[in-house]
Amino acid sequence: MGSKQKERRDGRIMAVQILYTSEVQGKKPLDLLNEGLCLIEEGPLSDFSLAAVRGVQENQAKIDDCLQSISENWTLSRMPMVDLAVLRLAAYEILFSDDVPVSVAINEAVELAKAFGGEDESPRFVNGVLGRLARKLEEDPGMVAADEADAAATDDAAAVAAAADAALDADMADAAAAADDSEADAADDPSSRRAEIPSLPNNCEGAPAEETPAAADVPETTC
Repeated sequence: MGSKQKERRDGRIMAVQILYTSEVQGKKPLDLLNEGLCLIEEGPLSDFSLAAVRGVQENQAKIDDCLQSISENWTLSRMPMVDLAVLRLAAYEILFSDDVPVSVAINEAVELAKAFGGEDESPRFVNGVLGRLARKLEEDPGMVAADEADAAATDDAAAVAAAADAALDADMADAAAAADDSEADAADDPSSRRAEIPSLPNNCEGAPAEETPAAADVPETTC
């Protein structure tokens, strides 16, 4: 085995460990790494491993939709967690990685399933699922490109909305500043002074402030 091939195989092992731990703990993979909650026995995380973990996390909704659509009589929640981690990594390489041939991604996933799979049938199961995914991609090569175009359009729309919000905030700040200037001018004018009126009790005092609505999540495109 060449040095690059071994480096990548070791990188995949590390990535699967992180993805598996993420599933067990119910945390995002990158959060585990940032919080130091995922210890890697093999040593420092390689760039290849980190890129793979980040790629799976960023595209997990799409990956899971594709896996679910081709997993006959199986839901993702019923799959052994190690098998699911292996499938997610391989599906990321098949769908989104330009430098990993489909056959290599499948073969490497089968080897990982042989070494770490949760069931005796894990290698056969992983091979079958990924084989169906490869055939589906061959039948519809544009399925990922279409989703990427949709994502780019969504990003553009979000940028326009953010710019509009920023402009509105600036206008409101200018209006508030103008109002403050007017009040200051009035305070300096003796003819405008009046007796101060005591503030009325606020019946709503202590009530929780309204929270700003969060931006709506853009649903992931399914296969």
